[in-house]
Amino acid sequence: MRETQDGAVDTLARWLKDPIAFVRECCGAEPDGWQKDALIGVRQHPRQATSGSKGCGKTTVQAWAILWFLCTRPHANIAVTSTSGDNLRDGLWKELALWIHRSPVLSATFEWQQTRIVSRAFPATWWVSARQWSKSANAQQQSDTLAGLHADYMMFAIDEAGSIPQAVAVTAEAALASGKECKLVIAGNPTSLDGPLYTAVVTHRHDWHVTVVTGDPDDPKRAPRVSLEWARQQIATYGRENPWVMVNVLGQFPPASLNSLIGVDEVTAAMDRELRPDAYTWAQKRLGIDVARYGDDRTVIFPRQGLAAFKPVVMRHARGAAVSVDIANRVLAAKAKWDSEIELFDATGGWAAGAVDVMRSNGYAPIDVQFAAPAFDPRYRNRRAEIWFAMCEWIKRGGALPNLPELVGELITPTYTFVSGKFLLEDKDQIKQRLGRSPDLADALALTFGLPDMPAALADGLGRQSVGKALIDFDPFDERDLERR
Repeated sequence: MRETQDGAVDTLARWLKDPIAFVRECCGAEPDGWQKDALIGVRQHPRQATSGSKGCGKTTVQAWAILWFLCTRPHANIAVTSTSGDNLRDGLWKELALWIHRSPVLSATFEWQQTRIVSRAFPATWWVSARQWSKSANAQQQSDTLAGLHADYMMFAIDEAGSIPQAVAVTAEAALASGKECKLVIAGNPTSLDGPLYTAVVTHRHDWHVTVVTGDPDDPKRAPRVSLEWARQQIATYGRENPWVMVNVLGQFPPASLNSLIGVDEVTAAMDRELRPDAYTWAQKRLGIDVARYGDDRTVIFPRQGLAAFKPVVMRHARGAAVSVDIANRVLAAKAKWDSEIELFDATGGWAAGAVDVMRSNGYAPIDVQFAAPAFDPRYRNRRAEIWFAMCEWIKRGGALPNLPELVGELITPTYTFVSGKFLLEDKDQIKQRLGRSPDLADALALTFGLPDMPAALADGLGRQSVGKALIDFDPFDERDLERR
């Protein structure tokens, strides 16, 4: 019995000095070359950061580091967090469960629970804790996520650190000053030019052990877990300069200018752009309708045909008004005057349901667009991100906008980031807070990209070609403009 105990002590002492041996012997896995570098970094440095491409094994090596520290330090306290509770549960927390259940040593010593991993012998003092903050949390509440921990042996692990608020890491950084041994381990895709991952890899790299991982098919040191065929396909389809490819395939931070969807110069150029009618009259006429109820938000009906967008109608609704009927009647009037072929409503939150029902009861077929629904293109987190990107690409490749100064701010204010390797547009409430109003005009225009552009119906479109200059301030709801048309 004594020999068995002595053997276990010797093994733990060896694992303490050699996390690679711990992974091989306790977890039964062989780390990749870059994963060995990251594990050595965790052992040698108080701060270790891994920045890399999608699918390279970042979450796995982070789980190994957590379990190594948990297993080899007495009464270790470890706090882990990610961009959201769902992301943590489906990513790092699931990975920890996988390796605990695979390892006889770990499963006999520790118990995995929904929000904690605890020592079977000392559950109150030896554990890993899953931490998160609410979606509405302010900077102080975010920083409190990792606050209040004190122990001789302590680790903070942050997954998806490319999209984590800086305030969260600041709290963990302050805790490094206490205890006998404290470590901060972060990992993520290089999605943002601020936040803890960018700080670690770029601005304060001298304070960190940094491991950078790429899936570049032309790099001999590429991560072998990233599919070579997939990486080549993404580069061939979107190009090496595409920000999604840079982040998810090459493991590179995007240029600073790319964190915004579009710049002011591109928007103002689109407002000054003049088009020949034959550049856009081939396409369907469509209306994007962003519906509001009361208060400061507005209902906006935005017309677009191919490369030409026209002056929108803006409606404000008084309390007690028949809002749904008013909106439906205005859309039907626009459809009758301009002969639009598709009407796309923002169906998020259900505000448009009444107006849509009125139109359908009159024999029309408006299209619901759910901003929160999954995107058709797997690069995007949801439909909202997908159609906003489509709108901005349309502007860049020659779209013409009406001269609306208010629209400039609404288009250039939103930024994007990446969550689990997918484009994510900044939350509307955050945009509204920074902009001072809801981006109703831009949302309505974006809705016209809810379906790809298509040719106009042959019966309607063949006779409407004309020669001249596009009237970018043309208002399809104005009888005088219709007469000029």
